[in-house]
Amino acid sequence: MGEPSYWADDYVKKTCKATEAIGRIRPGQRVFIGSSCGEPQHLVRVLSNASADLADLEIVRLMSLETTPLTLIANKSRGSSLNIRQFYSGSAKPKAIARHSRFITPMNLSAVPKLFKSRRMPIHVALIQTTPPDDFGCLSLGVAVDITLAAALSADLVIAQVNPRMPRVLGRSFLHVDDVDLFVEYEEPLITLGTTPDSNAADTIAQLIARLIDDGSTIQIGPGTTPKATLAAMKDKNDLGVHTQYITDPVMHLFSRGVITNRRKGFNDGKIVASSAVGSENLYEFINDNPVIEFHPSDYVNDGAIISRHNKMVAINVAMAVDLTGQVAADALPYNHFSGITGMVDFIRGAAMSEGGKSLLLLPATTMQGKKSRIVPMLDDTAVVVPRSDVNYICTEYGVVNLFGKSLQERALALISIAHPDFRDELFSHARRMGLLAIEQLQKGTITGVYPLRLEKMLEIDGEAVTIRPAKPVDARRIQEHFYNLDPDDVVARFFHRKERFNGQEAEKVSQVDYINNLTIVAVVGESGFGRVIGIGEYLLDPAVNMAEVAYSISGKWQHKGLGGLIQEKLAEGARSNGIAGLYAYTAPENQGMIRLFEKLPYQIETGKEDEMLVLRCRFDEPAVHA
Repeated sequence: MGEPSYWADDYVKKTCKATEAIGRIRPGQRVFIGSSCGEPQHLVRVLSNASADLADLEIVRLMSLETTPLTLIANKSRGSSLNIRQFYSGSAKPKAIARHSRFITPMNLSAVPKLFKSRRMPIHVALIQTTPPDDFGCLSLGVAVDITLAAALSADLVIAQVNPRMPRVLGRSFLHVDDVDLFVEYEEPLITLGTTPDSNAADTIAQLIARLIDDGSTIQIGPGTTPKATLAAMKDKNDLGVHTQYITDPVMHLFSRGVITNRRKGFNDGKIVASSAVGSENLYEFINDNPVIEFHPSDYVNDGAIISRHNKMVAINVAMAVDLTGQVAADALPYNHFSGITGMVDFIRGAAMSEGGKSLLLLPATTMQGKKSRIVPMLDDTAVVVPRSDVNYICTEYGVVNLFGKSLQERALALISIAHPDFRDELFSHARRMGLLAIEQLQKGTITGVYPLRLEKMLEIDGEAVTIRPAKPVDARRIQEHFYNLDPDDVVARFFHRKERFNGQEAEKVSQVDYINNLTIVAVVGESGFGRVIGIGEYLLDPAVNMAEVAYSISGKWQHKGLGGLIQEKLAEGARSNGIAGLYAYTAPENQGMIRLFEKLPYQIETGKEDEMLVLRCRFDEPAVHA
C-alpha cells in the first residue's frame, strides 16, 4: 500500500481544462447536468460544442431554462447523437414545452435520487458546479442540491466546475475532493432569475391566500409572479417557518422583516430547509454560510413523511387549469420555468398529513390575454398533475373554495363561483350537460356576481375565530343547517310564523346572490370550507324605491355578543357601495332585539306600521343627530 495522499495535492492533480474533461465523455453514455441555477454553464457550452462527435449521448436533468439550448441541438440532429431526458411531472401543454415533450420523464422529485442511487438509471458522467474546497477538502453544491447530490455520488465520472461565485450552503450540500474525478476552475456569474411582472390578479389572489395562513405555519412555495405576491401579502404574519423546494428572494425579504423565524416549525426548528435557490445575486449572498439555511437533497426535502412532521404545513403551488370536478393541470409557465411542479404532489400529500396542514393551488381565472378560462369543464386533452382526490383549496382572484370532502355537484358550483364572470354561464351549462348539476338547478345571480372581498372581516369572540363575509353558493347546506338549529321563537322572529322545514331551495335563495341587488352576509366559525354558520343577515332591493329590506337570524349561544350589529354593519356598507338609498325592516312590535339592532345604525330611524307589523326605515343620506 502506498502512503495516503493529501486531498490538496489530489485536487491539483485532478484540475484540468474543460475541453480535456469533456473529452473523457464517451459515446453512448448518460450525462447528468446540475439543476436550475446550479447548472455548470461553462461545462455545458463545451459539451454542446463537442456533441457532434459524441454519438448516442443521453442528457439527464431537471427541466429548466437552458443557458445552452441542448434540446435545440437534439431536435436538429439528423442521427441520434443527442437525446435529452428531463424529469418533469407537469402537463406539457404550452407550446415551448410540448415541442420537447418526448424528452420528459414524469416523476415526483422525491423518487429521482433513488432512481440514481439504485443504478436503475446508471449515471455515467455528472457535470456539476461547486464552491472551491474549504480547509477540509469539502465542496458545497451551493444553490442546487436537489437531485444533483445523488447524481454526483452515484456517477462513474464526476466533473466539477469550481466557481468562486457559488455560495457555500450548509446542510447536506457537501462533496469531498475525493468524490470528484476532475475539476475545471472557471469563474462566471451564476444563473439568476429575472424580475417577474406585477399582476393585479396575483395581488388579489395573494390577499385571499394570506387570510388562510395562520401564524406559526410552515410554508412551501416556489418562484413566480403569484407566489411573489403571496409572500409579500404575508408581511404581517408572525413566526412563519419554511420547508420548501426552492428559496427565492421574497423568502429572504420575509426573513429580513422577522416574519420568518422558524421557531414553531415543530421539526428542524430554527432552520429554513430547502434543496435549491433561484433568484438574484443578493439571494445567493444571503444563503452563503448562513447558519439559518440548510439545503438537503430532494429525497429528504420532498419526502412526505418529513413534510408531514411540520406544524401547520401549508403547500402553496401554482396551477395552470382546473376542471369542474377538481382535477388540476400544472405547467412551467414563462415566469416560473424553474418550477416546483415535479415536487408539487409530494408537498400536497405531505401537507395533508401534517397536523393543521393544508394545500393551496393558485391560478388566475383566465389566460394572460383573458381570452380563455383556466377553469374548464374537463381536462380532456391535458395531463392531470394533481388528482381530484388530493385537491383542497383552489384560489383565483374571484375567491377561494375548499374542495376537500365535497361532492361533484358542490365542486362544480364552487369552481364556477370563482371563475371569471364572462365564462360562468358557459361553465354552468356544461356542468348541467355533464350531469354535475341537477337539471332543475337554476342559474342564480352568484353565477355572474363578483365576490366583494372588501366586505370580509375576521375577529375573535369569546376566544373563537369568527369570519363575517358575503355568502357563497357552497354555503347553501350550511345555511339550511343554521335555520334548522334556530330556537323556535327565533324562527318566528325571522320568518313571522312557525316553521319546521327549510328546504334546499330556500337555502339556495339565501346563498346564491348577485352581491348587488341581493346580498347575504354570514358569520362562520370553524375551518374554511367546513365552517358552521352562526349568523345571517340579508338584504333584498326593492327597485321601485331603491331601498333594501333586511332580515337577520343569530344562533342562540351567539346572541347578545354584538354579532348582529357586525353583520348589519357589513350589509349597510354593501348597500351604500352599490348605490342603494337605505334599508328597511319588518318586525313584530314586541321584538325589542330587532328594534335595538336597527337603531344601532348611524342614521335617522323612522318607524311606522303596516297591518300588525312594525316597519323600521333609514336613509344613508340622513345621518343620526346625537345630543
